[in-house]
Formats: sequence, structure tokens, C-alpha cells
Amino acid sequence: MALIGLDIGTSGAKALVVNAQGKVLATEFEEYSMATPHPLWAEQNANHWWRASKQVLHGVLGKARIRPAEVQGIGLTGQMHGLVLLDDAGTVLRPCIMWNDQRTAAECAEMSAQIGTERLLDLTGNLVLPGFTAPKILWVRKHEPRVYEKVRHVLLPKDFIRYKLTGEFSSEMSDASGTVLLDVRHRCWSSEILRSLQIPAEWMPVLVESTQQTGSVNRSAARDTGLREGTPVVGGGGDQAAGAVGSGIVREGTISVTIGTSGVVFAHSTEYRREPEGRLHAFCHAMPNAWHLMGVTLSAGGSLRWFRDAFCQEEQQRARKKRVDPYEVMVKSAARCPPGSEGLLFLPYLTGERTPYADPLARGAFLGLTVRHTKPHMIRAIMEGVAFSLKDCMDLVTKTGIPATEVRISGGGARSRLWRQILADVLNTGLHTVTSTDGAPYGAALLAGVGTGVFSTVESASERAVRPVSPANPDKHAGVYQRLYEVYQSAYGQNRFLFESLSDIPSSG
Repeated sequence: MALIGLDIGTSGAKALVVNAQGKVLATEFEEYSMATPHPLWAEQNANHWWRASKQVLHGVLGKARIRPAEVQGIGLTGQMHGLVLLDDAGTVLRPCIMWNDQRTAAECAEMSAQIGTERLLDLTGNLVLPGFTAPKILWVRKHEPRVYEKVRHVLLPKDFIRYKLTGEFSSEMSDASGTVLLDVRHRCWSSEILRSLQIPAEWMPVLVESTQQTGSVNRSAARDTGLREGTPVVGGGGDQAAGAVGSGIVREGTISVTIGTSGVVFAHSTEYRREPEGRLHAFCHAMPNAWHLMGVTLSAGGSLRWFRDAFCQEEQQRARKKRVDPYEVMVKSAARCPPGSEGLLFLPYLTGERTPYADPLARGAFLGLTVRHTKPHMIRAIMEGVAFSLKDCMDLVTKTGIPATEVRISGGGARSRLWRQILADVLNTGLHTVTSTDGAPYGAALLAGVGTGVFSTVESASERAVRPVSPANPDKHAGVYQRLYEVYQSAYGQNRFLFESLSDIPSSG
């Protein structure tokens, strides 16, 4: 017996196979690219996700040495908020406008004015932000009317793959929460918002809970992927909610910190609640009758990836010669720099920001550069700046009354001992990794197990499969970081109007 989790991530598709005890048998990853045709835009070709999905599903079955008939079910997860538009034949109409795309500031303002900020907060638990799905629909209607007139289906990234696997147009509550079209308290599409925005309700996918089956692998998809026709496909969850399941964030008081392309602080809640000013996202969790609060920094690991690609060709060459990950070479050099990077501060707002500023025009910056600073200082400053951004999120979560009795860390950044220690020092709390570091696809596989009867509940699945390990505790450097964090907190406000002015500079695109 085996379960598969399939993750349609920002940087690539990942498939993972686990057994009934939650042991990972194999993983497979296939990268794809992101296009930025204009500043602050981010797009991907949805068909590239499907091509990568076919490759990783074939690959992971072979690596795990299991027969297709042994796969009990598949759970889906992926990047949230992306807008995939299909016509009546199921053909993709334009590239997906992604979660980190910031083009829709005008549409967000339009939506807030039309419905009212407080009313939107009451219905959705969230402010309308450019990364969310609804304003992207309005942008397409305004700027691409020929595309808009052909639209018959609106899907999120993982749900496009569900359609390719099953032929069904379905989604689940956690991912749907990030559209700002969902009544989050009552877990249904908001007829009031859809009607106000004149978005046809029939365009929206059927909603289920994350543990419900949404169809089965059809003949065409079985041929393309190597899966057995009829294999159940379960709702799954948005990447953060599924990742939380995979990290054991299924009870109040246990909080996760994830450093992936984005950085996330995720807190389980047994009741619907929201941050009064909407600075945290209030979403449905990937389990029935549960919600979560979430703070997001848009460019966490993405900041380090940007620096790697733009400035670290030498490190990449050394890594290839040593046959190691380029990040290993980069982080090793950063570890030789002192905490605080000798007064160098990085603001990780490379694609705007969400928490706590909700500002699509925010820009990244190095502050405090001197002739003493080197490339390793800049790498360490990036890691520290991301940690400060996550502290902004954590402080807002605890102010809502949710206790932080245990903090767990996951994502690619969690594999770095240095980054774990920096984060423990900045948060001034102990951190635990967990027995699985595969995050979202691991949680999706567990959700598939619940949906197909392998596990009775999400809580029992998580408790059987996930255990905290490898603690990192704050050390003597916490005081240094507290002083630097105070500077970090003032930096956005002092540079906000400068960021706005820079956004008016025309691009070559």
C-alpha cells in the first residue's frame, strides 16, 4: 500500500510516495521556470506544470519500486492564489498569474471600494491583496477582454492538475480561502462577492473538504502518468495548509515557520478568528472544522535564490566541481561572518510584501553597506533579513491570543543549520524540525490517506507520521539580533515613499 503527494510548487513539481506508517519511500522533482515580462509581474505556463507532473509521477513510481495498483490514493497541493483560466473545452487561455505577481493594485482598490474593506474582512477574513485570485480576474477583464470573454472555468494551480488527472473541476477549502471569493467562516463561495464583482458563480470549481475524494485518475491521465486508472484523487490543500499537516500543525499552540520560496508563519485555530486589521491571513485549514492564521513574507528562500542566480556564478561552479548544492557553498561562506553581518541589513521585499505591510510597491534593499562588506556578508544579511520578516509575522500571531507552545520549522531553509540558528536567535525561542522535511507533498499524501481510509483523521495521521527532532535553541547572539531588529522595523517606514517613487521609473520591458 502506498500514497502519493503531488506538489505544484513555484520552482517545480514534486511527487512523493509514503507507506501506511508515513515513511517516505521515494521523491522526484522536476523544475520549471517563472516568467517576469514586466517588473512586479510573475507568470507560469500551466501546461508546463502538467508536463512536469507526468515526469515526476512516472519517476517516483519507478524509484519507489511499486506497482500502480499499490497506490491507494493521491493528494494534491501547490502554490496558492494563481489564476488559471480555461475555456469551455478546457484549454488554458493565458499564462497563470502567480501568487507573487503584484500588478493588480488598482483592482484591489476597486474591489475594496465596491464591497467595503470591513465587509470584505467580515466575509473573507482578509484584506484584498494583489497576490490573491479575485483581483487578477478583474485585471484580465479590464486588460484582456478577448481572453475574458472565452473564460468558462477558474482554477487554482493544483486544481488544474486535478482537472488533467480526473476531468473534474474541483477545489478544497484551504486553497479556495486565498481567492478572496470564499466566505471563510461558513466555508462556501461568497455569493455576495461574486455577484458584486459580476463573476459568474458557474465558473468556480465545486468545493470539498481537504480529505474528500474529488474523482479518480481517468484513462488518458493513467496513460500519461503511469498511474492506475481509477486511482482516487483527494482534495489535498494549499501548500501552506498541506505543509502544516505534514509538520504536525494540527492542534492549537503548535506553530510552524516555513522557509520556502516564500516565508510563512502558520498557526492552527480551533475557531474562526481574524487579525483586526487584516495583517494576517485567516484561512480554512486542510482539515474539517478548523482554520488557521498565516503571516507571509513573499521572498524568503526566493531572496537567496535571486542572489544565487544573479551574483553567485563562482559559487555555483565550485558546487558543480564538488557535486554539492550551491546553497551549501554560499551558506558555508556566510557562516564565517559574525551575527548581524557587521551592521549590514537586508529588506527582503523583492516582490513587494504581504505581512505586515501589504505593500506591492515595497522593494528589496541592502542598508548599511561599507567597504568591509563582502559577498558572504550579503548572503548572511539575506538570511537574517528573512528571519526578521518572519518575526514580524510571529509577533502578530501571538497577539491574537494563539499561544506559541511549540514552534516547528520546515521548508528548504530548514535544512540549513545556520538559518535554523539565526531564526531561533531572532525569535528568541526553541525550534524543532520534524521527521519529514518534505512539507506540502508529505501533508498531501497524509490527506490522501485520510480520504481513502488508511488513517481515520488528520490528527491521527499526523501524530502517527510526524515527530519533532533536532532542536535549535537561542544562544548568546539573541541580544545582537534584538538591536538589529529594531533598526529593521524602522527601515520600511523610513523608505516607504522612496519605494513608491522608484516604482514610477519605467522599465525596459
